[in-house]
Amino acid sequence: MSDGDRDGDWDFHLRTLSNSSRDSNLPHDDSSLLHSVKKLYELCKLEKSDDLVVRVYPHLNKLFQRCVSSSSIANSKTSSNGLLLLLILQFFLDFGDIVLHDADPSLRTFFRSCLSREFADPVVAQATLDFLNANKKKLLTSFPTLLPQFFPLLLKLIACNGEKFEKLFVKLFPALMSPGSFLPLFPALVDLPILVVALERVERSSGSQIGSSIASIQKSTAPEMLLALMDEAYTGSTIGDGGADSESDGINADVADPLFLEILKDENDGIAERHFTSPGIIAALQAATSGPQSDRLKQILKLTPRLLDVYFAVALRDVSDSLICVLIPILMSKNATTFPDKTFSYEVRNRILEFILAAFQRFPHFIALLKKPIMDRLAEAYDSPAKTELALHLCWAVGEHGGGGGSHKDEARELFESLELLLYENLSSSRLGLRQDSLNSEGSRKSSRSRLLCFAVTAIAKLATYHRELLPRARVSLGKVARSRISDVTVWMRARDYLGLMNEPAISVSVLGPSKPSPDMQNLGTVNWSEGGKKMIAHIPFYILGGQEGPPFTDFTFSDILKKR
Repeated sequence: MSDGDRDGDWDFHLRTLSNSSRDSNLPHDDSSLLHSVKKLYELCKLEKSDDLVVRVYPHLNKLFQRCVSSSSIANSKTSSNGLLLLLILQFFLDFGDIVLHDADPSLRTFFRSCLSREFADPVVAQATLDFLNANKKKLLTSFPTLLPQFFPLLLKLIACNGEKFEKLFVKLFPALMSPGSFLPLFPALVDLPILVVALERVERSSGSQIGSSIASIQKSTAPEMLLALMDEAYTGSTIGDGGADSESDGINADVADPLFLEILKDENDGIAERHFTSPGIIAALQAATSGPQSDRLKQILKLTPRLLDVYFAVALRDVSDSLICVLIPILMSKNATTFPDKTFSYEVRNRILEFILAAFQRFPHFIALLKKPIMDRLAEAYDSPAKTELALHLCWAVGEHGGGGGSHKDEARELFESLELLLYENLSSSRLGLRQDSLNSEGSRKSSRSRLLCFAVTAIAKLATYHRELLPRARVSLGKVARSRISDVTVWMRARDYLGLMNEPAISVSVLGPSKPSPDMQNLGTVNWSEGGKKMIAHIPFYILGGQEGPPFTDFTFSDILKKR
């Protein structure tokens, strides 16, 4: 392109932009305006001229402000406003230093005024994800709190659009995690299917303008929500439905339920307790699970576990140990309150349990720090199959890591007592304690009970091996189990075997000791060959010869097996 043609294009597009800036109303079809803005941006990039940037900037800034304040954003069914704002934002990010423009307020304005209403539009959704991924490094460097603050809005975007934007969203997802968003992001992820249910109820009530309808609901119910929260705080009464006013504009009353509004929020405001006990939520979940599932819900049920994989991988790689420690009780609590779909619940709970074990493997002292929530979960072991499975994994972790390590003897003793109580509850009653759910056969209930008790017996034996002051109590506990005829045969046989092992300290340490023993742990019967030339080993294990006839052959000296200096 010649210089003359380029100047002509420049003048034409600049006039188009200038006329739009002066026009009192933005055109409904602004494709020509979008084209002019795009061409001016490309010319500024190509020419690398500060003068051109300075001439264009005032017009773009005015256009941006008029776009976000115009009512056409809320009412227009086209996607061009979102695309236009994204292009102007790209100009602000690339040339902000030249014109001294701070892009942070503009970016937040885009999320609040545009994306909050157009997140369901696939064109705007894809353009937004492309924009955020293209500028991810700059956003994380210059505006590190932006994406973590608006992660609920971006979750609504992916919940509405499903798997077709999975790759783009997964690429962006780690940028949503920060110290301020890491903890509230987890329950929001697990509740993605419930978010889909809420969005679909809004869609059935208001049509395709989901974002605008949600904004109307949030605005109209804000005073009622404040009064309801005050009433709950001062009188203890339960927050009720939105009332008759919440049905205005064709919106169902249950959509204005406080929990629905919490799920449908756009910005991160910290961790909120989500108790799925309100009538609106119960009715919505029953309708979603009893009838045929929508394609959108099916996609999110498959997508959510994969997003959890990314979340947990980033957590183990980048997140501080203190935040992981705080996350574990949240995982324990959320384990039993997932969306009521069998396959989805299994996938989510499996990932939660794997992460808990991985965290305890990396930070064994967390077991001592989290003694109270662990003991609470052990006390709930018989409440439901999900809680039984969690208690089973916690038993394994407590035993494998010695209750937090050799320096946490008091915590190990209290955990030991919780395991004892778990055994004694079983011995004192022949009932299983699990809910008599018609879906569970007698065989599966007995299997769950046997597995839990076997893990509890093993944890008691491992704790006593690690903390030898607990050995007398462990012998008493396992002795009661071994003599019991109420217990399953597998359980009392295992208790009997562990009693025999604990009578042989050297073998007990090898079999029941932790995979990574602490330096202060006593390893009886274990020869440190590097020190064998100067230390006497008083306890020599000949247990492997116990089954042979006659006395064991002992005609050797240490000089035969240790190298001389």
